This record gives sequence, C-alpha cells and structure tokens, in this order.
Amino acid sequence: MDVERRKDQMQVDPSPSSLQPSFLTSKAGAAQPPQLQVLKYDIHSWSSYSAAYHPRNILVDRPDDQSSRWSSASNNHAQFVMLKLERPAVIKEILFGKYAQVHVCNLKEFKVFGGMQPDNLIELLSGGLKNNNEPEAFRLLCTVRDMAFPCQYIKIVPIQPWRNNFNFSIWYVRLRGTDDRSVVTPVVQAFYELQEKEAVRICLKHLRQRNFMDCFESLQKRTRVDLESPIVTQLYQLLVVEGSFEASEALVRETMTRSVLQEYISGQPYTPEWKLVCPTGATGALQWAEAGTAPGMRGGHQMCIDNKAGAIYLLGGWDGQRDLGDLWVYRIAENRWTCLSENTAEQGGPCARSCHKICFDDVNQQMYVLGRYVEQHQRGGMQTETYQCDFFRYDTLTYTWHCVSSNTEGDGGPGLIYDHQMSVNSKDGVIYVFGGRTLSADPAEQSIYSGLFSYNIHTGEWTELRGDDGAGPDGIRLMSRIGHSMLFNKDDRCLYIFAGQRNKEYLADFYKYCVDTGELKEVCRDSSREGGPDPGFTQRATVDTTLDEFYVLSGLVRERSVHEDRVSDAVKNSFWVYNIKRDKWSCAYQNDNSDPAYWSTMQTKEPCPRFAHQLVYDSTNKVHYLFGGNPGEQNNRKARLADFWSLKLHRPDDAGILQRCMYSIRKQQFREQCSKDALQALKYLQTEVGSVVDHSNDENEKDFRLLA
Repeated sequence: MDVERRKDQMQVDPSPSSLQPSFLTSKAGAAQPPQLQVLKYDIHSWSSYSAAYHPRNILVDRPDDQSSRWSSASNNHAQFVMLKLERPAVIKEILFGKYAQVHVCNLKEFKVFGGMQPDNLIELLSGGLKNNNEPEAFRLLCTVRDMAFPCQYIKIVPIQPWRNNFNFSIWYVRLRGTDDRSVVTPVVQAFYELQEKEAVRICLKHLRQRNFMDCFESLQKRTRVDLESPIVTQLYQLLVVEGSFEASEALVRETMTRSVLQEYISGQPYTPEWKLVCPTGATGALQWAEAGTAPGMRGGHQMCIDNKAGAIYLLGGWDGQRDLGDLWVYRIAENRWTCLSENTAEQGGPCARSCHKICFDDVNQQMYVLGRYVEQHQRGGMQTETYQCDFFRYDTLTYTWHCVSSNTEGDGGPGLIYDHQMSVNSKDGVIYVFGGRTLSADPAEQSIYSGLFSYNIHTGEWTELRGDDGAGPDGIRLMSRIGHSMLFNKDDRCLYIFAGQRNKEYLADFYKYCVDTGELKEVCRDSSREGGPDPGFTQRATVDTTLDEFYVLSGLVRERSVHEDRVSDAVKNSFWVYNIKRDKWSCAYQNDNSDPAYWSTMQTKEPCPRFAHQLVYDSTNKVHYLFGGNPGEQNNRKARLADFWSLKLHRPDDAGILQRCMYSIRKQQFREQCSKDALQALKYLQTEVGSVVDHSNDENEKDFRLLA
C-alpha cells in the first residue's frame, strides 16, 4: 500500500494539540508577577450601544448613577465590548462593578477573551454575576503550566442577562495584573517565539502528511524545530513509511519499558466498577440489614475510615421516623459488619442523632463526633442547656467514649450546629470545623451559619479562624454554608472547600484555605462552568494525596432549565474527579436515568440516585465505600436506603496501553492483508489480532467483531 493511503488510514501523525498556540503549554518565559496593580485601558471597539449608554461609561465606577453603564442595543450573542490596555500586561483579575440596586440587565452569564491581537484571542474566563449590588472579582487565566500569558486586548462577551429579552448592561470594569516592562517584555518575546514555532510545526505536519519530504527536511533543518518526540518520529517512519509492523511492535514494547507514558496514563479517564457489598454470612443480596447483621436503612448518618486497621465506622442517622444512636464497624478484610453499640449514650457516648459529623485521627486511633440536628417540632419545648453542642471522642483501641466538652460554644468553639463539615490534621493534632447552621433557643437566630474553627487536640483549645461572613485579610469572602464538602490535603496543608447550600442558593464554588498562613484562594466561582459538578447539596468528597486527586459523589443538585430562567432540584448519580496539579475536573461515572422501574432492575448493579448518603475512601486499596441515603422518592418521603457499595476506579496501566497499541498496529496490518489475501487475512484476524483484544471490554469486543 502506498504511503499516502496508509497514512490516511492509520492517522498516527500527531498534530500539535490543535491550533491553540503551544506557548500555553510551555514553561518558557515563565514569570511570577509582582504585586497586582490596576491596569489602564481604553475602549477599543464594541458591537452596539443604546441611547446614552456608551461603552466608555464602564471606565468609571458610579454605582449610584443608573445611566453610568454600557447597554447593548440588542440581546443577541453577537454583542461584545473590546478593551485595549495601555501596554501589554499579564492580567490576573477582572472586577465587575454594579448598580446600587438589583437590575435585570446584569450579566447572568458571560465570557472573557484575551490576547495580543484583537482577532486572535483565547478564552480566559467563563462566569456569571450574582444579581445584587456587590462588585465581583474573577480570576483570569494568566498562566498555563507555569507560563505567563500576555494580553493587550480583552473582549467581554455577554451571553445572558438576568431576565430574558432584556439587553445586556455592564456598569464598571477594573483589570488588575502587572504591566511592568521588566516582567512583561520577556513574556511577550517568549509568546511570539513560541507562536512562530507552533506555526512551523503546523507547516511541518502538513508537509509530511502530503509526503513533501524534501521541503519537510529543509524546513526542519533551517528552523531546528522538532515536530514531535523522536520516538513518535521513529514510529511514523517504521509504520507509515516502511510498513514494518513487526519493527513497530518491537519499538512500542521497548518504549513501554522506559516508563515514558506515566504522565499520559495519569491523564486517561477512569472506568468505574460498582459492586454491591454482600457481607459474610448474608443469605440474600439485600437481606443482611433485616437480619440484623448490618446497619439498617438510614440517611444523615456519618462514616469514617481507619485506613491502618482497614475499618469503617458508622454512627447514627435518621431512619425516616427517628434518630439512631447505634455504632457499627465494618472490617474490610473480613467483609463483616459488627455492632459495637445499639445506643452509644448508654456507654457514655453521644445521644441518638443525625446530620452530625465525625472524623478519624489516625495517629491516636480516635474518632471525634460533633453536632446534631433537632427536628423543628422538638425545638419549642427544649431548655436553653439542650441547645448546647457536645463534643465526643471514641477510642477505637479501648472501645471507650469520652465527653470532650458539653458546651463547645462556651469553650470558644461553634454552637449547636448541623450539616457542617469536619476534617482532621492528624500530624499536628488539629481538627477543622466549617459551616453548618446554628440551632438556638432564640428563634431569631435559627438562620445563623457557623464559621471556620480549629480545635487543638493536645491543648483542648478552640480558635475561630473566620466568621460567618467569611471576611479575611486576603479580601476573599468565604460564605458559610450547609451540606458542603471539606477535605484536608496533608501534602500542601490546605483545606479544600466545595459546593453546599446557603439559604435557598445551591453553590458550586471551590476554595483552597492554607492552614499555615490563613490565605484563602478561590479556585473557581462555579465548577459547573469549568467542566465540574452542578451546584449541589450533600455531595460527598474524598481525597487521595498520593494521586493528587479528590473525588465527589453527587447528591441533590440544582439543574438549569433549557431557557435558563428556571431551576429544578434533582437527585442524580455522578462521580467526579478533580486533579489538583492539573486543576481539571473529569466525570468518571454518570447515570441520568430517573425511571424507578429502571432502577428496580439495577439493584445489584449500580446504586440508585440518592442524597444524605455517606462515602469513605480506602486509600490503601483505592476503593470507595458508599452506604445508605435518601432516594428522594416523592411518593414515600420516609424511604431510606441500607445498601452498601464499593467503587473501584480503573485506569489503563502499562500492560493495558501496550495491548491497545498492539491491537491498533495489528488491526491495520489485517486491513492491508485483506486487499491481498482475504483467507490469510481472516486467519491473521483470528490468531494474531484476537490475541491482543480485551474480550472483557464490550466496546473492544464489538470493534473486533466488526473487523470480520
């Protein structure tokens, strides 16, 4: 087969990551900007404006002046405002000022683009403004893989106002970053150099695809630009030019021994494997809870894991009628539940409760319990002292309870709270508590949210790190909430705070709090706009510090309607992975089916959608465990679940990647043989190609059968 036909069929020639400039992935020109400064700009161009609402109005912040804004003459998606900076800069932040009152023309959704030329811009931000009178600042994409990105033009593209059929309005825009020449000049120079290299690579790719090898070699020699890795070039020569399949396979095998694909493998999507855990001694798939050999149905319970001992602890919850006070342990190696107590209060522990929180100190092998929910109808007759928040410690070695405090608020900690989050830094002996709603004897204080606290295990002292308003010296507001996720990463010593609910608003924001410096960083304003989960409540999260990943299992989420003017709550099944180093979300599992009849057939295959469930992570064996929750049945609001699931995430390993490479090479060899000797090709398909097919994978098996 001639080179051109083989090249077209194999498509092994890698393109330079599309037309997006490679300077975005290079470390050349990396620079750390100095202290941020307000950048001067002027209005370069615009799509339209109505009446006296000229784009130049956004240069000045006049929140009390209703006319001090840019207002488009139309509400179609062709509207924009282009800003031109006084000189090139590295822009880190954009702030939108607002009118002193709520306004229907505020931007509910918008995008920001930037670059050095007005006709060659990349997306720096996708976001939306809240419909209030508070200015909002957003981080812009200013570095990618440690390289600073220069801009002289900023284009703001409105997508949707807060009320449909109204025109767009922007009241004020402020840009912050650095235009220091000593910083920006080398960044701009690196930008143009790498842009030129990218153009050369595109030309090289085209020349090789068209088999203009003389021109290809001449250009490569003159520019000294490599199109790709030398290994890929060698594979192209063997496979596409020479058609040497055996040599190609040998090269791939030899390459795999060098472990050069680890970064590629770490970026591959996960494949989920759910398994219904049937404890030892159970007679039926879902009968162990009824037999008393495992915890019964519940939601609002709590779980934590002792990774050293391979033990999962479960405490309390709500079974649809009453709070529970039982304590269970699941031994992973034995696959067996054991009831440690039917009522922990009788052993000096906490009373029956739900919506509390527990965490495990793996240094001292102790579990801590804080908070509880009190039903609305029970609050009226409660004495003032019953609104006090107790704090318990359970020693898993001696099986004993200790009341650390009968009133944490009196000790300088949070009041009686529920639906908060608690994480432990075992190395330093510090527990962090954030959020939750406070219960009080005063009805006027029932809507108060709790702030961020730390508890020193060694000294027994509480410290309030941030109040309910979330105000801090960094100028970033961390609003308290309920039903959120919070994780402690022992490697970077930061708390990761994600999602939750504040009043009636479901959140999808994401923050990183350094416990050493108190610095708060807003990772993103809305994860759903950056490839992550929708805004949600009771989303459960875990972390794996060895893989630099944390995981989120969805709960109750708020979905946008097709027309974006209405939202609805839904219980959805999805599992998300956030890569800390790459700052990137990916969805490992999702099943949007909401048909009860469908889920009745899936009882032993996948967990049905739920919220108020619990999730823990066995970091030793890389397995998640899910128990119980509320299925959200509209016709049975008291329904709760008692199923127990394991989730294993699989990525291709070296052997899997090698198998896929061998299959691709042999599949191409089979296709070429078909045009020469069909009988011999069929024999090759059955023996050589079939031997490298993963027959346990339905997609691979289907693709293999289609070859015949």
